[in-house]
Amino acid sequence: MEPRQRRTGSAPSAPPPAGTRFSTLREGSLHAALKARYLDAGSVAEREVDGFVVDVVRPVGLVEVQTASVASIRGKLERLVAAHPVLLVHPVAIERWLVRVGEGGELLGRRRSPKRGLPLDAFDELVSVAPLIGHPNLAVDLVLIREEEVRGPVPPGARYRYPRTWWRIDRRLLEVIDTWRIASPSDLVRLLPAGLPDPFTSADIVAATRRQRRLAMRAVYTLEKAGAARRVGRSGRHVAYRLGPDLPS
Repeated sequence: MEPRQRRTGSAPSAPPPAGTRFSTLREGSLHAALKARYLDAGSVAEREVDGFVVDVVRPVGLVEVQTASVASIRGKLERLVAAHPVLLVHPVAIERWLVRVGEGGELLGRRRSPKRGLPLDAFDELVSVAPLIGHPNLAVDLVLIREEEVRGPVPPGARYRYPRTWWRIDRRLLEVIDTWRIASPSDLVRLLPAGLPDPFTSADIVAATRRQRRLAMRAVYTLEKAGAARRVGRSGRHVAYRLGPDLPS
């Protein structure tokens, strides 16, 4: 099942410019590369299970690779985990290289993005499935990667909420740095920055990572909904949280 395009996403509704050398298929390069890593002996790709097309079907369970919005497949995951072991695979770009191409696909430039990714960034997507984390049939592989993001001119007729001169054509896997398995709520704690006070607040996460408050709020919401943290009062204007009693502090 392919994710729906979001209004603020990188891919416009119009087709890419004529003559581009890059694939216009719905499956991007990053998705295909990650899917190939989970194809092993006895597994098959792109098979229908319970009315859904699943990326990889293994003898012992299902693998669903999601490089975009996890929220778009929440219903699919809820249905599948009710009857099958499911491994959700989601990449987190720790390092990104920006590649700019022309209308014909010719290379115009390549530079490293100044923004460095953090495992904490995964909460932007895990927030959508927070109640499912800890389900006996669901595990999540957060694949920490180096990637290339290929950008080209916006094709005629494409509409965006904010004006722009480029759109994302593709994402390419350069290297897998590490893979973090989230098999229980306690595993979420690993995504938090080190040295948080006990109890801690979303403001403490912002101060430790310099990330936006929105991400910190999603992190504490996910921890609470998954049962990995609980509210213990307030610290100034902020809700204070403590990790669950069976979790490391």
